[in-house]
Amino acid sequence: MAKTSSSASSSGSADSPRTKRDRIVAELRRMIAEGELARGSRIRQDVIAARFKTSITPVREALRLLEAEGMLVSEPHRGVRVADADYERVKTVYLLRRLVEPYAMRRAARRLSPKDLDLAQRLVDDMERVAAEGDRATLNEKNRRFHFLFYERTGNEGLTEEVALLWQQFPWDVLQVLTHRAEEVSQEHRAILKAAQDGDPDALARATEEHLASSFLALARHLTGYEVTDPFEIDND
Repeated sequence: MAKTSSSASSSGSADSPRTKRDRIVAELRRMIAEGELARGSRIRQDVIAARFKTSITPVREALRLLEAEGMLVSEPHRGVRVADADYERVKTVYLLRRLVEPYAMRRAARRLSPKDLDLAQRLVDDMERVAAEGDRATLNEKNRRFHFLFYERTGNEGLTEEVALLWQQFPWDVLQVLTHRAEEVSQEHRAILKAAQDGDPDALARATEEHLASSFLALARHLTGYEVTDPFEIDND
């Protein structure tokens, strides 16, 4: 997989095209993930350029990068728009996440400090609170912080970056509309937290697998309109 771009270069100037491109990419990813840019909506280059007070060049570079990632699509005479959530693509990303993330959690289990566990507990509590309030943007941010608290403790920066790339390709905006999953998600997060608090790598990996599977199956039902058998389990029969 290609290495993800940072949101800002530590060595480049604030006016460099690369830094501007990365800022635009990061903001568009956020807007899509949080549903601010709806699936199928058109992306106007002039509007993006005005928002970032930049020329069209870095905007075009950013759109090309996001198109290569599958987040945007370009069509003749119709311009660039936010890609629809394609079931086959979502399934592929899910399979990769099922392979990578439980392994990352197993590695992280040996490196978690009491301070990490305290933060994980607060994040779980915060997620339940903001979910009850209907604050999807904050819920999305807290959810990412909770999971990457673990993924950033793998002891391997490249592994953490690969997980981040997979997260970028997952349709979080679609998943967030499945409000009936709120109680299940809370229980799944608490199962992950308990396994981490117990210092049990196997339980932590299993809890992560169950969380990923439940989220995917709910998303698959939403996208296809019917019950879907877990493709990871089929492939491993």
